[in-house]
Amino acid sequence: MKKQNINLYLASPRGFCAGVDRAVKIVEETIKKFGSPVYVRHEIVHNKDVVNSLAKIGAVFVEEVHEAPKDRPIIFSAHGVPKSVVNEAKQRKMISIDATCPLVTKVHNETIRHYNLGRHILLVGHRNHPEVIGTMGQVPNEFVSLIETIDDAINIKVKNTEKLAYATQTTLSLDDTKEILTVLKKRFPSIKGPNSEDICYATTNRQQAVKSMAKLCDTILVIGAQNSSNSLRLVEVALSHGVKTAQLIPDEYTLNKFLESFNPSLTPNLGLTAGASAPETLVQVLISKLKKDFEVNLVDHTVTKENVTFNLPKILR
Repeated sequence: MKKQNINLYLASPRGFCAGVDRAVKIVEETIKKFGSPVYVRHEIVHNKDVVNSLAKIGAVFVEEVHEAPKDRPIIFSAHGVPKSVVNEAKQRKMISIDATCPLVTKVHNETIRHYNLGRHILLVGHRNHPEVIGTMGQVPNEFVSLIETIDDAINIKVKNTEKLAYATQTTLSLDDTKEILTVLKKRFPSIKGPNSEDICYATTNRQQAVKSMAKLCDTILVIGAQNSSNSLRLVEVALSHGVKTAQLIPDEYTLNKFLESFNPSLTPNLGLTAGASAPETLVQVLISKLKKDFEVNLVDHTVTKENVTFNLPKILR
């Protein structure tokens, strides 16, 4: 029986960003330098395959610093941590290695600068996301408020509107943030913000690729974890730009369920991308599965080239 044809549009850029690539290398290099085990507070990035592959070579993932022995290195995840976590490691005299994405560190530094200038900070982001917890933990609680929605932006009350600043979680949708920031700037004309928006280049580029691909595809698949903010935003961006179906693919089971119901005669143009913490190996697994069932015409859909790299911490150089 002849296989049905599908056009598979491969978004580029996709997958690992420079911050995730750096964080994974930090764990690998720490194991090389200090031997195993080394301890990592939280998932180094939001992807089970990455976490499992690092666990195999000697990384042990813990929720809190005190769960790790004092005589072994502790690594802080790419999402960043509150100051209290860094202080706890110092008090225990541990070797601590910071794998925070430099773009998240930039947001931390801006938040601290605003606090030092006596400003209250409005942080646009998602409650309980590790990055948001880390950023809010840079300054005392009473100097930062979380803005999750447009309603929050409309209703937030502040004591001194002249001493106000905003920052944003790096992995949000550009469109969502734009609406919230428009409200905040209208309500508080003197609010201070970053020189450039805090949403990272990788989030922006992956969203632009999906927006562009949405004009050509009926369905877009996003490889990424269920707790990966930037992957979830890619699904939302695809749907808001006219794609009939957009689905997160966190694991092989979900992919198999999708393939069972996939009808290429109804949706011959399929788009594929991956969140910033999803390795390219998962993309290739999905492509090979599709090739088993269909005649796949691979179309490279490149929107921009990325050439960003970040240095490893001094202790590992």
